[in-house]
Amino acid sequence: MVGVGRANGGCMIAETITIAKPDDWHVHLRDGPVLRAVAPYTARSFARAIIMPNLPDPVTTTAHAVAYRERIYAAVAGHGAFTPLMTCYLTPKTDPDDLARGFDENIFTAAKLYPAGATTHSARGVADLRGIYPVFERMEALGMPLLVHGEVTDPEVDIFDREAVFIDRVLSPLLRDFPALKVVLEHITTAQAVDFVRAQGPRVGATITVHHLMINRNALFKGGIRPHLYCLPIAKREQHRLALVEAATSGDACFFLGTDTAPHTVSAKEAACGCAGIFSAPAAIELYAQVFDEQNALDKFEAFAALNGARFYGLPLNDEILTLSREPWPMAEKIDVEREGVIAPFCAGETILWRQHGDMG
Repeated sequence: MVGVGRANGGCMIAETITIAKPDDWHVHLRDGPVLRAVAPYTARSFARAIIMPNLPDPVTTTAHAVAYRERIYAAVAGHGAFTPLMTCYLTPKTDPDDLARGFDENIFTAAKLYPAGATTHSARGVADLRGIYPVFERMEALGMPLLVHGEVTDPEVDIFDREAVFIDRVLSPLLRDFPALKVVLEHITTAQAVDFVRAQGPRVGATITVHHLMINRNALFKGGIRPHLYCLPIAKREQHRLALVEAATSGDACFFLGTDTAPHTVSAKEAACGCAGIFSAPAAIELYAQVFDEQNALDKFEAFAALNGARFYGLPLNDEILTLSREPWPMAEKIDVEREGVIAPFCAGETILWRQHGDMG
């Protein structure tokens, strides 16, 4: 990373940082008008992105992935070079041969495990992991990464404990049964997850969202219920947020950027049963930079944002660069979506402290 600084009371404060163009290893782009409205925000900041497959009609086959990828390319046309990396939504009916064909033909980059009922559009996910062990066996042989939404769905488990319980009940046995399977524990939220991932060695990685770095569970109730901060996994206690900040800014190769940007319209969020998800794409890279700046860790920013994830996935580093400057700007209150209404971005109406060069304005 290249930094340009100025003196301030004997210290050097970076005014501009330049890094290899980052990748986002966890993105929800949705479909239709929402896809067309939100995809350019991801394409402006990231060279590649792992695309989540949990559409209302999920991406469960190679053919589905090809068609969805074409819709994404159409949505980002004219917004610079961007490569969507497609994933397969695992179900009890997943065909190992189709999955392997998609991976061999560079259509699928990974497969996504949703415990049935864990999050948005996960009803067709997997309730009994042993039922898809043949899929895991094929993935292990191929070297195909498994991406995991790490929460149990047992209603007797407190929502704030579901990640830690998943690690003990589900993920640990899975890693034991498939010792060569590469796994990404997505959007980690707890100190337990940080410690677990660090202990597994290079075959296990974890993505960390910017919103989990910035908010704890108190934020959901500041002055009343804040539906636009509701996400799954839900934000945890402050001690867990601090553990995530330490992990992200440590430079450790097992942790990398994944926004889990997940747009829903305001009407869907502000409902009697509101949807889970935070739309962070409009300022994600700037807000990550703000977190690293606050920790005096801008020297570790490039590793987290641009290097660690690519190396985990075995992909080349990006040749392009991205430059950010310390330049405050106001986040919009809302983003219009054709025929669908409006979406409120993360930090709507707030001042963002860093700005990407050549942004969408």
